[in-house]
Amino acid sequence: MSGLSGLMEGRVVLVTGAAAGVGRGVAAAFGSAGAIVGIGVRRPEAAEETSAAVAAAGGTPVILKCDVTDAVQSAAAIEQLVRDFGRLDAVVHNAVSGRSSEATDFENTTLDEWEDHASVTVRATWRLAVQAYPHLQKTQGAYLLMSSPAGIEGSERAPFYSAVKAAQRGFVRALAREWGPDHIRVNSVAPLAISPALENMKILEPERVKRIEGLVPLGRLGDPETDIGPPSVFLCSDEARYVTGQTLVVSGGRFTSL
Repeated sequence: MSGLSGLMEGRVVLVTGAAAGVGRGVAAAFGSAGAIVGIGVRRPEAAEETSAAVAAAGGTPVILKCDVTDAVQSAAAIEQLVRDFGRLDAVVHNAVSGRSSEATDFENTTLDEWEDHASVTVRATWRLAVQAYPHLQKTQGAYLLMSSPAGIEGSERAPFYSAVKAAQRGFVRALAREWGPDHIRVNSVAPLAISPALENMKILEPERVKRIEGLVPLGRLGDPETDIGPPSVFLCSDEARYVTGQTLVVSGGRFTSL
C-alpha cells in the first residue's frame, strides 16, 4: 500500500479489537503508513499475527492488554503509549461484542445480551473518549469509530448490534461538535468486509456468501487491510484535517443509499 507510505510517520495510534478481522487489517494499514500501532486486545497472546502484520508493513507494533470493558485496562493502555512514545495521535475503536454475529429474534433477546453489546460498544466508546481526550487535544488528533451499515439501515435479527452501532454514529456527530474547537476530528467507518465469521460461513455455507457478494456492485467483500484500512488511515491523517462528524460507508457500493 505505497499510497499510505509516510502518511502517519511517527504518529501513535491505538486500535482496539485488533486481534483479527477488520481490527487486524486496520492495524496493518496504519503500519504501512509508518505509525506506531498499539494493538489493543483482551488476550495478548492472540495479537501475535497482528503484530507481525504491522511490522511487515513497516510500522512499530506494541501489544497492549486492553479489554475495553475494563476502565483500568483501557486507561493503562493509553497511558503506556503516551509514556513510551510521548504522544497519542489517534484512537480507533473497533472492538465489538463476541455475540455480534449471533442472529437473535427481538422477542428472545435478554438483558445479558444487551449489557454485553452495550459495554463493548457504547460504554467503551464513551470511556475511551474521556481517557484519550487530553492526549488527543495536545496532538490535535483523531477519534475513529468502526461502525456498521447495520447501525444506519438496521439489520434483521440483530437488534442490539444495530442499536449500539447507531448509537456510535450519534456519538460521532455530537462529539465532533464538542471537540471541534480543540481541533480533534471524530469520524466513523461503516465497512462491509471479510471477517472470521464470514470466513467460517464460506466453508459452511458457500452459496450464502456468493449471494451476499452478488449484492455488491464491485462483486466482492472488502479486504480488511487493503480496502478498509486505507480509508481509516486517511480519516486519522492530516489529509482529512477538514473532515469531522462523518460516517464513511466502505461497502463496494452495496449500501448506496446510506
